[in-house]
This record gives sequence, C-alpha cells and structure tokens, in this order.
Amino acid sequence: MKVLIALDGSDCSRLVQEYLTAHPELFAVHHDYMVLHVVPDVPPHAAAVVGKETVANYYRDEAEQVLNPARQFFEESGYKVKTQYRHGHSAEIIAETATRDGYDLIVMGSHGHTALGNLVMGSVTAKVLAHCKTPVLIVR
Repeated sequence: MKVLIALDGSDCSRLVQEYLTAHPELFAVHHDYMVLHVVPDVPPHAAAVVGKETVANYYRDEAEQVLNPARQFFEESGYKVKTQYRHGHSAEIIAETATRDGYDLIVMGSHGHTALGNLVMGSVTAKVLAHCKTPVLIVR
C-alpha cells in the first residue's frame, strides 16, 4: 500500500505519527510511505527582493524543521519513510501529489498550525477531502 502522510509540524502532526506507528495491523512497516510537507509560498514581491537562492534555501530550511523530526520518529519506530517538500497551497499540493503519484491513502491531521485561518477559509483537511478522490484518514 502507498501511503502519503501530510505533516505540518503541528501537535496534530505528532498525533498522526503516533497513530500510524501504534496500529501496525493497518500500517505495516513494509508499506510504501511518503511524508510530505508543504511550505506556504513566499509572496512574489518578497521573493523578487531576496532572490531565488534565498527563497529556495528558506523553503528547504522550513521543510527540514518538520521533516527531520518526522524522519527520526519513524526510523526509531522501525518504519522506512521517504520525505518530500513542496511549496504552495497545502490542500492543492497534497491532493495533486496523491493523485499524480497513485497513493492508496492520505493520512493527515484534523487541525494544523492555521486554526484561526481555518475559521475563515476552511481547513486544509476539508479542502483535500473536497478536491481529491484518494481516501483520506483524518487523525484527531
């Protein structure tokens, strides 16, 4: 089974990791796991001022703050995961990645870092559910 694990570094992301490793009957260590983190885009006017290399380094550094601890957690739990980061709108990137790469399941948290934004715009999770045909397991 190919499983896409969407993490944003929030407390709910930690619950996702703990849930996966606590249920080996569902998530066996031999499955194909990809941990995906989406970094929000740098505004174009700011990117133009600081330059492409600085923006690329920012995206990488921000992603590694989430991906390094996740990698370590899964390795310590006996799971081999691949990691990937992209930048853009989280829901769009998650749905696009799951569809394009043929994932069987997306696992993500019910809430992320943007709780206040969720009240106004709707959550990333809801948008993934609305725009993706891949099954989604939501961890609370």
